[in-house]
Amino acid sequence: MPNESPSTPLVVALAYDGLCIFEFGVAVEVFGLPRPELGPGWYRFAVAALDPGPLRATGGVRLMVDGGLELLDAAQTIIIPGWRGARTPVPAALTDALKRADARGARILSICSGAFVLAAAGLLNGRRATTHWRHAGALADLHPNIRIVPDVLYVDEGNILTSAGSAAGIDLCLHLVRRDFGHEAANSVARRLVVQPHREGGQAQFIESPVPTAREGARLGPLLDHLRERLEEEHSLAAMADRAGMSLRTFLRRFSALTGKTPGEWLLTERLARARVLLEDGDQPMEDVATRAGFGSAATLRHHFRQRIGLSPATYRARFRRTA
Repeated sequence: MPNESPSTPLVVALAYDGLCIFEFGVAVEVFGLPRPELGPGWYRFAVAALDPGPLRATGGVRLMVDGGLELLDAAQTIIIPGWRGARTPVPAALTDALKRADARGARILSICSGAFVLAAAGLLNGRRATTHWRHAGALADLHPNIRIVPDVLYVDEGNILTSAGSAAGIDLCLHLVRRDFGHEAANSVARRLVVQPHREGGQAQFIESPVPTAREGARLGPLLDHLRERLEEEHSLAAMADRAGMSLRTFLRRFSALTGKTPGEWLLTERLARARVLLEDGDQPMEDVATRAGFGSAATLRHHFRQRIGLSPATYRARFRRTA
């Protein structure tokens, strides 16, 4: 077990024979590494084995653990990193331990197919949940009482959280860090992982598309920096294309190839990210937040916030505002 103060939150990741190693690695990277740059109080981390004996993960990796399922009884947060298969039975010892954890208010998080473990324990009944888009149909068939949300990266239902495919586990874990320590800590972890601290959109965005060329990135990169520095201003398509030195038609094609979005969608994503930071950082009037983020009015800010994030700006501020 870690040597840090027992007052710091304990995160326990489940390990099992046939462990999904990428999903497990996400949990280790986000919660299991020391982060002295973030000061004291960071998570403790431990690994709980479901099965006896040496565990073999995918790819032939052998795993050392800190203990058995008894560790789940001490955890503030439990992570289920995938599962052996949609129709593979979940042992009663594990479902019982998860039910006990839920009853005492522990947070339980699943990555990808780990949602089937939470479902087997009955923890998703009547709740919204997600999993990898390839498994969403099977989850709905096996557990009709779950409100499947198939096109999002993750779902936060308070103490029960589920993520979509493997990489979406990073999004969910960063979301939990943001809940616990604020956006600056989440951004710090994201920078070390070299990933975006928050991705808008859902699984539907992951479709086959051409890989952008280095030339497109070199030509459009300065434009994107310019737009980020001036989100509060109006930016016409013609002005953006002119700054990029392209015809409008070429600009729209190359912008989409590079970012996967239209210019309007990209600006909306960036403005929402700016608004989130402003809401988390202080008590500015909502009109000021809307103006500085480029929405023009609080009514427009509220519309897009509810549509994209599912909360009003005021509710988001109350939930995520950083405190001293």
